[in-house]
Amino acid sequence: MMARVEPRLARKRRHTRVRAKVVGTASRPRLCVFRSLNHIYAQVIDDAKGNTLTFASTLDAEVKAEAQGKTKTNRAELVGSLVARRALSKGINEVVFDRGGYKYQGRVKALAEAARQAGLKF
Repeated sequence: MMARVEPRLARKRRHTRVRAKVVGTASRPRLCVFRSLNHIYAQVIDDAKGNTLTFASTLDAEVKAEAQGKTKTNRAELVGSLVARRALSKGINEVVFDRGGYKYQGRVKALAEAARQAGLKF
């Protein structure tokens, strides 16, 4: 009989594995994604200094107004384009993508694709 793997712990383990390979620098910071049941958060982080350079989430006033009545995937697209616009305004053109231990599908993929469409390179 196999022991049940706790999903949150499994994600943490995967995220640790991803973070061993993905490191954000000043020239190419890390675009980190976190998704909860109802919301999605994205932040651009310079790991050398340990600073968050910019962020966006479904809780932002800009996204909240536009996201009314949309699916979670569509909201993730709004967050992706917003975080990309904010990063570009701060002179950040290239990032490394940190999927946070989640599969690259659904909301995480939608956010990444929208950020690419908005002009971020990764």
